[in-house]
Amino acid sequence: MSAPRTPNVAGISPTLPPPQQTAPVDQLAAVQDRLAGWISDLTTLHDLTERLARTTSIDDAMHELLGAGAALVGARRGLMALAPADGRGPERTVGLGLGPADLGQIETVPRTSTSYTRLLDGLAPANTSNTASTAKSAPSAANGDSGGGSGISGGGSGAEDGANGSTGAGASGDTGSGARSGIAHPDIATDLSLDPRHREVAARLGFGASYAVPVTAHDGTRVGAAVWLYDEPAEPNARQRHLLDLYVRCASELLARHLELTRARADVAAVREELLPSRLPRVPGVRLAVRHRTGPRGGGDWYDALPLPEGALGLAVGGVTGSGPGVMAATGRLRAALRAYAVMEGEDPVAVLSDLELLLRLTEPARSATALFGYAEPATRRVVIAGAGHCPPLITGPWRTEYAETTLSAPLGMLACWEAPSIELTLRQGETLLLYSDGLLHRTGEQTDRAFARLQAAAIAAPADVREDPDALADHVLHTVLPDGRDRADDPEDVVLLAARFG
Repeated sequence: MSAPRTPNVAGISPTLPPPQQTAPVDQLAAVQDRLAGWISDLTTLHDLTERLARTTSIDDAMHELLGAGAALVGARRGLMALAPADGRGPERTVGLGLGPADLGQIETVPRTSTSYTRLLDGLAPANTSNTASTAKSAPSAANGDSGGGSGISGGGSGAEDGANGSTGAGASGDTGSGARSGIAHPDIATDLSLDPRHREVAARLGFGASYAVPVTAHDGTRVGAAVWLYDEPAEPNARQRHLLDLYVRCASELLARHLELTRARADVAAVREELLPSRLPRVPGVRLAVRHRTGPRGGGDWYDALPLPEGALGLAVGGVTGSGPGVMAATGRLRAALRAYAVMEGEDPVAVLSDLELLLRLTEPARSATALFGYAEPATRRVVIAGAGHCPPLITGPWRTEYAETTLSAPLGMLACWEAPSIELTLRQGETLLLYSDGLLHRTGEQTDRAFARLQAAAIAAPADVREDPDALADHVLHTVLPDGRDRADDPEDVVLLAARFG
């Protein structure tokens, strides 16, 4: 029995074509792939910028930028040169997968040949070819279109085709809309426009291509430049360049902030050091050493050692309450005043501190300060000391290690009129007088009596050869009282330790 046939109807073909659904399905799949690529790119950028935001120093941020950039463009090595355009520094170069010797070889290449130095010098990319393929690929990169839309492309497998934004052999500039002007050398070995030294160094270090971008703040101020090196001839495609550009924009702003903070800290440190003695004096019969640690906000602890008439020596430590630039300025004024009073009437430490207290009440009524001043005669090893709310000095030597109990008194500026009796000490030959700030005790994190005991025990435990050298003794005491790097930690408490060895 034969199968039924569709009857012929006028104007209607008995065989109907299947519905055309292939094209819409393919378009939907392409859109889904593109959306998946965008989501992958955004997730990657989010993760990388989060890691960048956790950096705490300019060096950490530079290393993070290099590592993230290498992942984005598919390179394995690279370097970044920090060179602010205003010339105020700091300037440094860090490498990714490159040792100091490798960086040294790269620096032997003429600046007009390497891509990152051309960017630092503000030179146009050499042999830039703004081809139509690059111009066409830039908008697709801005839309996240990578041809497949599968996230960040993998590592440096060779130059991409025209649809990926390649500009062919030689150096090329990124002409993408709103993108930074990068310089690509897709095949260094065959690029005759490069300096022969450039090709020689590339062959010696084993890289075949490079891609460099400027690192600039939002206002266009140059911070530095970064370059990534490929093991084989290669070039990032337009999508990779676009993602790198977005990341470098964030990294540039963070580096600019780190740069400002680094400069501010350097300025504060310079001012702080200028407020303290540039060097310790040389006085016959006594050897001096000092250790000074300051908190990140700049504290008010200070010290001084100044030669006085007739071979005498003035020793002082003190501290102004608070922290910050205002406190440092007050510290400088206080120390300068004490030096003047010590020259005029240093034999009487009580008079020196009384004059200092009067000056503080008249010129700094809202501040208080602690101070300890000692008038020493090295020839006789006689020391007269007066203190105002400051920790007692510690005498240490082969025969004894004990505190010299000064009279208990209030800090300067706390009472209407300050005066307290002084004490007189006679040190034996080979003994050392340790003067210190209360920050040394506070950094231990222990109660005051236990901190005093820790300091005394550290001095007792010093070996005989260490006792003979005030520098070695200061280091021993500091590292014993504050172990595990607590002496150099970012602690709000300042530390001053002044050692004077007699005989």
